[in-house]
Amino acid sequence: MTTLKDLTPGVWNVDPSHSSISFVARHLMVSKVRGEFKEFTSDVTVGDQLEDSKVSATVQLGSIETGSADRDNHLKSADFFDVENNPTMTFTSTKVTADTLEGDLTIKGVTKPVTFDLSFDGVSPDPWGGTRAGFEATTEVNRKDFGLTWNVAVEGGGVLVSDKVKITLDIQLVKA
Repeated sequence: MTTLKDLTPGVWNVDPSHSSISFVARHLMVSKVRGEFKEFTSDVTVGDQLEDSKVSATVQLGSIETGSADRDNHLKSADFFDVENNPTMTFTSTKVTADTLEGDLTIKGVTKPVTFDLSFDGVSPDPWGGTRAGFEATTEVNRKDFGLTWNVAVEGGGVLVSDKVKITLDIQLVKA
């Protein structure tokens, strides 16, 4: 079994065909709506010491897909992401440990610190002479902290969209 110590220091590239950035929010407080962002880039540098590692990412908010074109268009509108004026969401790490990825998340011009729970899934040679590594990272944010405040009260109490949103990163890296 491989560990984080098996990662070779240096630049690693995200393999977008084997990676995803997804989210889950409650709808009407009784079910979950899932979605993902299809377009993103990331710079990952593994340091000689894990603590010296750096991660930055840019997500194209217009690439959101939830399985409903109407919902996707609403999420892109000024009610939520306002993609016309805020086309990207960014993340810049401030600390990397074996168990956490901490950093600054920026949505709609609002930057807040977030901590992802980080799990290392392993490192392996691939059939093309490269080396790959896998990670999963999860966090939960309050969307209102980023100015995503649109909502509708529903009959009987509750709201249409939960304030809490779970974000999951499933990332495969390729050693550059």
